[in-house]
Formats: sequence, structure tokens, C-alpha cells
Amino acid sequence: FAGYISQALKNYTDHACDGEYVSLRCPHRTTISIQSSFYGRIVPSHQMCPSRYPHSYATLIKEDVACSVGTSLQKMLDECQDRRSCQFLVNSRLFGTDPCPGTGKYLIVWYKCRPNEYKSKVACEDDKLRLSCKKSMVIAIYSAIFGRTQGGSLECPYQNLGMPMIECQSATALQLMIKRCHGKRSCSIYASTYEFGDPCYPGIQKHLNVIYTCDNTPLLLPVDETQPPALTSSMEPVGVSTEMALLSNILAAYAFIT
Repeated sequence: FAGYISQALKNYTDHACDGEYVSLRCPHRTTISIQSSFYGRIVPSHQMCPSRYPHSYATLIKEDVACSVGTSLQKMLDECQDRRSCQFLVNSRLFGTDPCPGTGKYLIVWYKCRPNEYKSKVACEDDKLRLSCKKSMVIAIYSAIFGRTQGGSLECPYQNLGMPMIECQSATALQLMIKRCHGKRSCSIYASTYEFGDPCYPGIQKHLNVIYTCDNTPLLLPVDETQPPALTSSMEPVGVSTEMALLSNILAAYAFIT
């Protein structure tokens, strides 16, 4: 066991077919943080979760491969968010109305393990952000956002200069913060487009928001150093089969088109 921080930095993926149990679990001193979720079917059953009906009966039913529910994420938040572990039986009744009766469905969940104790720091655009830990402890970056979020930032209030309030975030903020600060006792970086690029339209004010912990255990580089937005191709499953990784990318494309 390489230390709970190195485990918490990963993106986890779990899945279950209808009639199976899905089980999410996080290491000690962390809790589940749901990133995104999908329930339905967008690939044929011969690729994932084969039909439980006899083949002769299954051929009479046209399988729906454009089937999903909009309540999947909220249900996962209700069942698992901020818990150490959760387990439940997957079926259409759990999510409300069945979007495609007669078609076998499956649940896929993307989640992280959030440390119970963490710190958050914000720097407005062009200001310097400084992180530091006490002696014998080092920085472990959990998340980083550079850009503009819908909720904005109390530390960096949005000044309306005629620009629309559009959410925009750098895709490389987390990787850069890990490279610059992860495993060090202290570090600093400017919240600037020079460092992170400009993910927004010109003129939109941005800020850098970093969540981190100080840990005194030996740290390994995280397996997954991808930014965790909701359901994008960066949310590839960790430690799963090639078929699951392919499905993750298919889901990402489907969600983007939707």
C-alpha cells in the first residue's frame, strides 16, 4: 500500500450490468467523490453486458443502443457521495422510468477518493499562488482549476465587462500543478495564461483554484494525472480492460454530442 494520497489521486471506474451489484470503495481517510455516471446502453450487448434472454428471444427484440437516463449522476451522488464505501443492486427502477424496456442496461461510474482533510487556495489572474507544508511533510495535489467556473470565486469576483458568464477551464492545470508542486515542501506559481494557456475567450477574468493536502508518507507519482471534468475522454478507467477503456471513450463522445 503506497500511501492513501497516491491512491486518492487516481480516477477510479466501476461498472455493473442490470441485476449485478456495483461497489465503490475508497482507502482509509478518504471519501467517495462522484465525477460522472452513465446508466443505459450505447454499445451492443455482445460488447458489454450480454443479454440474459435466450438468443432466439433476443433476436425478436431490437436492441436500443442510444439509451440513457438523465438521473444517473444525481442518483449516484445520493447513494455514494462523501461515503467511504457504498454498494447497491443495479436495475432500471433505481433510476426512475425505464428509458428502453426490453434492452439490458448497465451502470458506469467515475469517481475519485477525496482526502478527509485538505486545503484550498485561490489566486486571481496574474497573482502568485504559494503552497507550503510544515517540516517533514510534503504537498500532495488533489485538484487544480485554472479558468472561470459558473460559481465564480469569492476571492476573485467577476467584473461584468460585457462578456457572457461562460465556464472555461484549462485542460492541463492539474498536470502542471502536479509537476510543479507534488512531493515538495513548498512551491509557487503564477495564475497566468503564460503558465496555463488561455482556455477562455479574450477578456474573461480567470483564477487558479488548487486543492491539496500535506502528507508525511512517501508519495508515489499518481497513476492518473488527468483533469477530472464530468465525463470526458480524460476520465479513462484505471486498471480495467481495453474494452472498458474503449467504452469510456465512446461514452465521452456520446456525452459531448448530447
